[in-house]
Amino acid sequence: MNHAQLERLKFIEFQLYFMGEIARSILIKKFRIAPAGATRDLACYRELAPNNIIFDNRHKIYRINHDFKPLFFHPTQYVLSELTRNMDNPLEDSIPFQISNESPSILNYPNIDVLASLCRSIKAGTPLDIDYYSMSSGKTHRVIVPFALVDTGLRWHVRAFDRKSQEFRDFVINRIENPVQLNESSKHYELPEKDIQWMRIIELELVPHPRLNHPEIIEKDFGMSNGKLIFHVRAAIAGYMLQRWSIDSSSDHCLTGENFRLWLKDPLVLYGVENAHLAPGYNSK
Repeated sequence: MNHAQLERLKFIEFQLYFMGEIARSILIKKFRIAPAGATRDLACYRELAPNNIIFDNRHKIYRINHDFKPLFFHPTQYVLSELTRNMDNPLEDSIPFQISNESPSILNYPNIDVLASLCRSIKAGTPLDIDYYSMSSGKTHRVIVPFALVDTGLRWHVRAFDRKSQEFRDFVINRIENPVQLNESSKHYELPEKDIQWMRIIELELVPHPRLNHPEIIEKDFGMSNGKLIFHVRAAIAGYMLQRWSIDSSSDHCLTGENFRLWLKDPLVLYGVENAHLAPGYNSK
């Protein structure tokens, strides 16, 4: 087996592991190989790992088997990098869901098997039965309908509809255990377009912190235009971003720490943002 074929077999397994399926057309498009070559690669993977893959004759697609055990090592950092990279490629249709990457996370990475279960559930649009550990309730049993992975720079979480609370919420991936994909479709009110916080886009205008004596230096540091930076972000992510970047979000720019180099010029834009409490100095009153 040559290196090129080995890479194709790894890709087949990646698709099975994280998407739950692999179509021959995806393999052909990804590696620009002939249909016969794609067929041989799929047959080769089946021969190497017969318990990992089954053929869905009705839909003409290969699917993950319930006895799946990875043949290859898939480092979590690589997996997250691939998922994020493919989200930015409009020609890549093998990663068909949303990932919001605010900044690279180096403190920890999600459990790979839980991440794979979430990815397959998102891809299929199906609910996921989980055990979840929350700071307020400890261990609880929940059914969630996930649709997006989010990297805040401090942790990875999944945005999902929670059937227990009947709300859209964020679930820290490393607090999820025993995920089981349910064989049912999500309800219309559980879809991402019904998530007001996810669909709402807000404009954040960031300027050099007024307490600084040389704002022009901050303008250079951040490549500002006309003394400001403009970002458009989802309300569901805004608080995490402002927290991660240490943006003074007080109305009177009262924070004095050296890490506060930027100020949110109009904190009122955070009105109604559920995670606004994460923004340093923000007061909704």
